[in-house]
Order: sequence, then C-alpha cells, then structure tokens
Amino acid sequence: MQLDGIDDYVESDFILNPALGSFSAFAWIKGGEPGHVIISQTGSNGGTWLGTNPSNGKLMTGLGGTYFGVLESESVIADGQWHHVGLVYDFDALHRRLYVDGAQVAEDATFVAPQPSTGGLNLGASKDLDAASFFSGLIDDIRIYNRVISP
Repeated sequence: MQLDGIDDYVESDFILNPALGSFSAFAWIKGGEPGHVIISQTGSNGGTWLGTNPSNGKLMTGLGGTYFGVLESESVIADGQWHHVGLVYDFDALHRRLYVDGAQVAEDATFVAPQPSTGGLNLGASKDLDAASFFSGLIDDIRIYNRVISP
C-alpha cells in the first residue's frame, strides 16, 4: 500500500494481546522518515510495534516501552530503499528482537514484559494518529504470527 505521510493509514480490529504470549510482526517497507510508524497497537496500553526513531530514522520498537524503554537498532531504514523489517517478542525469554533484511539487529539485554492491550492495529500511523507519525512511502506484505518466527 502506498501512504502519503499526511493522513493515510489502515486500521484493523483486535489481532492479539502482546501480554499473553510470543508473537512476530514483519513487513516490507520503502520510504518513511524519522518518526514514522509502520505498525502500532491502539488502546490504553498500546504503542508502536515497529517504527523509526524520530531523530535518526533507525528501526525501533516501543512495545513495553512505558516501563522498559524503547529498543532501537543501529540500522537506518528511512533511506528510500526496500527493507524487510520485523519485531519478535519472545514470551519465554521476555525479550524483544528487531530484524532488518533478514538479520537480527537488536535484542534486549534484560527482560521486558509488554502491557496487555486489546486494541486494534494501525498500519502506517501511531496509535493516537499523531500527524508526525504518518508513514510516507510503501508498506507491503505485513505478516503477524502468534509465535516466534525467524526471517
């Protein structure tokens, strides 16, 4: 899907509660700018599953970030090139992992427990539809699994 970075996004009904078990979310993206969101979960405890750091365009996740901080990679993905990006939350290890183009690029050093959320997903925007979060570019082949997946 092609998103204009102004007001385009897709919303879904409830998909999964991140506090109840492992899950993986992957997408192909091209474009985006620092601060843009690829996948977020709505609801009171929702947040950014996959996005770019507002200052430098590096892949990050805010899942569980309220209490444990964000997990950020060293990989800049807001560079106009196609990238396969992903978040894996391993419920058994209590770790988040980020992937870019098939390689693991970040993992938590300590445990992280995400907050329960029963909100739906926003694709291409933050949970609160903040104007600066709207994705500008292409998002394709979004896949969400209720288990740990390695790309």
